[in-house]
Amino acid sequence: MTERDKKPDNTQTVLPDFNRELINVDRAAADLRRGLPVVIYDETQAILVLAAEFITDERIEMLHQSSVEKAVVGLTYNRANVLKVLPREKTVALVHIASHMSAGVIQAMADPADDLDKPMLGPFKVSDRPAGAVHMAGILLCKHARVLPAAVFSGPLALAGIAAEGNDAPVWAAAHGLLAVKTTAIEEHLYHDALSMKIVTSAPVPLEDAPQAQLVAFRPEDGGTEHFAVIIGAPNRHEPVLTRIHSECFTGDLLGSLKCDCGEQLRGAIAEMSRHGQGVLLYLAQEGRGIGLINKLRAYHLQAQGFDTVDSNERLGFQDDERIFEPAAEMLKLLGFQEVELMTNNPRKVVGLEACGIKVRGRRSHKFPSNTHNAHYLQTKKKRSGHLL
Repeated sequence: MTERDKKPDNTQTVLPDFNRELINVDRAAADLRRGLPVVIYDETQAILVLAAEFITDERIEMLHQSSVEKAVVGLTYNRANVLKVLPREKTVALVHIASHMSAGVIQAMADPADDLDKPMLGPFKVSDRPAGAVHMAGILLCKHARVLPAAVFSGPLALAGIAAEGNDAPVWAAAHGLLAVKTTAIEEHLYHDALSMKIVTSAPVPLEDAPQAQLVAFRPEDGGTEHFAVIIGAPNRHEPVLTRIHSECFTGDLLGSLKCDCGEQLRGAIAEMSRHGQGVLLYLAQEGRGIGLINKLRAYHLQAQGFDTVDSNERLGFQDDERIFEPAAEMLKLLGFQEVELMTNNPRKVVGLEACGIKVRGRRSHKFPSNTHNAHYLQTKKKRSGHLL
């Protein structure tokens, strides 16, 4: 009997438990984007989570009724500080939902678009309940879903045996038509997504400034975020390769936005590599320094109100820069490169690549003239983000 003729063992799951947990993270993120609740659990408790930007009064009541403890709003440290909420720790602030706090108030807590029009939104009372791993994972899942990093959490669900067995949450969730995802899977997902990447395909793609170009596609084993590399010429794998790490920018790369210098940096890097005779450009799916396109547009809305690029991201509840460098490093390793000469003005990229095992043998400045629309943006990158401009 051949391997093909053998019948599958129906006593085993189709996917390994760990892979199934990782895939559940993407599924759970998609449910949050649809405004659906998700169960997040660890060894000690399970809670329901809803993205704050989609909350309704009916859903608040549903969360209240799902536990003996009342629901709370979860905010990041940065967003809580904007609202003058004092977090217990530099992680997640849990805010008591007072009787006057309708869904509209909670949505305004999450979204800073009208902060200047409604400066007296509070005061807010910090919950007596300390933030735990489930709450931090809930905020992280919101970030993964590319929604605003604010959530509404139920109290601990009344599930027998959670502490002892840790298996009741998925069973309870399935019985209610919901997804359950473990905190550790959410915490590890972003890095596993990067470290499990494989080359899917490649093809020659002649470019205007680099006719001898090849496009290489990468995808993680769980089918998550895809990234691309542009290889110019035939780089020597035994020498430092001229490299540019470029985060995708729909507005700058495609539309030619004057608010940033991304489009110029992209096309300039390709042209410089072509003149140099070889190079690798990594095109990463990290729009808006890792917050996603819609949230980047929200940041642009705040910039139109007078906030700079750093303050805008932080008012939304994000870090100034949410990117990680594991995807770039893994792509270089899969392509056979261990050493680079990096085209960047950002010292964080040098440090980030080095931390991931790629030797940066040199840095090449990659500056372009400013215009009236991006001069303040570039000055902010220099003064507040440490860019060498």
